[in-house]
Amino acid sequence: MPRFAANLSMLYNEHDFLDRFAAAAKDGFTAVEYLFPYAYAADELAARLKAAGLQQVLFNAPPGDWDKGERGIACLPGREAEFAEGITKALAYAQALQCPRVHVMAGLAPAGVPREQLRATYVANLQHAAAEAAKVGVNILIEPINQRDMPGFFLSRQDDAHAVVAEVGAPNLKVQMDLYHAQITEGDLAMKIRKYLATGQVGHLQIAGVPERHEPDLGEINHPYLFKLLDDIGYDGWIGCEYRPQRGAVAGGTSQGLGWLAPYLQR
Repeated sequence: MPRFAANLSMLYNEHDFLDRFAAAAKDGFTAVEYLFPYAYAADELAARLKAAGLQQVLFNAPPGDWDKGERGIACLPGREAEFAEGITKALAYAQALQCPRVHVMAGLAPAGVPREQLRATYVANLQHAAAEAAKVGVNILIEPINQRDMPGFFLSRQDDAHAVVAEVGAPNLKVQMDLYHAQITEGDLAMKIRKYLATGQVGHLQIAGVPERHEPDLGEINHPYLFKLLDDIGYDGWIGCEYRPQRGAVAGGTSQGLGWLAPYLQR
């Protein structure tokens, strides 16, 4: 049966961030993910996890200046020292939170820089990140993100992501396969799930309804079909619920839109 993690950056926004852990646990989630932990002390986050009986399964490495529009710096020449510092910080949080996965955002491709140079920088930075993460038993993840939501993002296709993983050659570098982004960019989700999960290179899945990124039972994706497929092929990892609640926004909270989740809760 699929295991779902609540994305606390998108879900439960009717609560202050630190109160979202308890809200997610109350609704039956046993794990959480979110974008960034760095606004809070690691021991405070660890305490919230422990109090709610939750696992931390994913968060992102520092992305550069998020407020100024940066979406990662891994592919940006000249930012290597800053990238390495961010990995050190992320891995310290990962250890404190007992989190086995850190997502490294590639970044937006700057105009005028050859793609080959960006890729070389990206690969070298990922080699460094994976080597450092291996020392503490953490996986590094990379995620293709669609060009509609994030124009200019360096990595947008599943095949490109898997080619990067192969080039880096580190066993703890995996692909974060977000089915929302994959549907917008490529479609054919069932076949891509079969193809890429068979490689052993997919380290995490995420979901949202397409096209509006609302609850997964809204929109064009048949998620129950895909969840059964994941069961049939033996996927036992986490599925991050990274969507913007629509029903909850109308009806008074994230919990109001979780009817889709009820059949999958562990009893």
